[in-house]
Amino acid sequence: MPSSGIPSKAKAIPTAVSDFTVLPITLPEAKLPAQFASVQHYLYIKPHEPSNPTPSSDRSLFISNVPIDAGESNIRSLFAEQLGGSRVESVEFDSAIPAEPSHKKFKVDRSDSGDARGKKRKRDEDIVAEGVVEDEYSALPKIWTSELRRSGGCAVVVFVDRASMKGAFKEVQRAVKTGKEIKWIQGEGLGIERYKSHHALRYPSKAVLQASVNAYLSQFTRTETARNRLRAKQRSVPDEDGFITVTRGGRTGPARLEQAEAKQKELEERKKANGPKGDFYRFQTREKRKEAEGELRRKFELDKKRVEEMKARRGKIRPES
Repeated sequence: MPSSGIPSKAKAIPTAVSDFTVLPITLPEAKLPAQFASVQHYLYIKPHEPSNPTPSSDRSLFISNVPIDAGESNIRSLFAEQLGGSRVESVEFDSAIPAEPSHKKFKVDRSDSGDARGKKRKRDEDIVAEGVVEDEYSALPKIWTSELRRSGGCAVVVFVDRASMKGAFKEVQRAVKTGKEIKWIQGEGLGIERYKSHHALRYPSKAVLQASVNAYLSQFTRTETARNRLRAKQRSVPDEDGFITVTRGGRTGPARLEQAEAKQKELEERKKANGPKGDFYRFQTREKRKEAEGELRRKFELDKKRVEEMKARRGKIRPES
């Protein structure tokens, strides 16, 4: 009798694999045949234990095999609405499609007003070392409305405290034990709508492009100003060896040379003070002690001889010449 391709009896799904707890979740209904109407996905969850612990590791859960439409919003909803209501602080994913562009680390903190200039001055070296700054304001406009995850991707869910993490993990284990149905909330921008929006975003308006260009040029001007400020500092301040960095577009005057000479003199005095001492080794200390004792003995013999001569001359009359 030919097989229909549908198993007669479903195999039991394990509740744990290694250190992971296997949590089945029900995906939203898709337009599939009746026998595939109930589509389940399996999450593998355990407490996060990285090889290099961080301050947030003890209040984090590690999730493997996240759905392709997983995002911070539906992960938060999963724990807040169906797994005990634990509060999630942040969610970090290991991959994204398309890959998220990496921007430079320096960003202008727009919330600060009074201390912004001081912060920029402190970061002058970082700006020059990293080259042209590019952040989320000056980058090119996005052409995808949302990100997708790779098959079998992972995520680290950081909770507000350790108690929330433990409570969430207990709720996961309870749901697996009782067979509670956990429904996955579908992410936004899937299907044909995702590619329609992608096609529209590929051709941004003139205003959007102009705003991006203006932000980039502002970042470039700010970077050039910081770079010139650092060059001026290098031309005027000698290093620890007493040398002045020769940079293009500037000369050192007499005042700069005097500073360099003073720095060199200070360096020589420091080297002389911190140089090797004469009594660095133990045998040198012994030799110096022996020399000091010999010198004291020699002086003692001289003084003794002088006293004897004075005693011998005592009582004798010296005729006047």
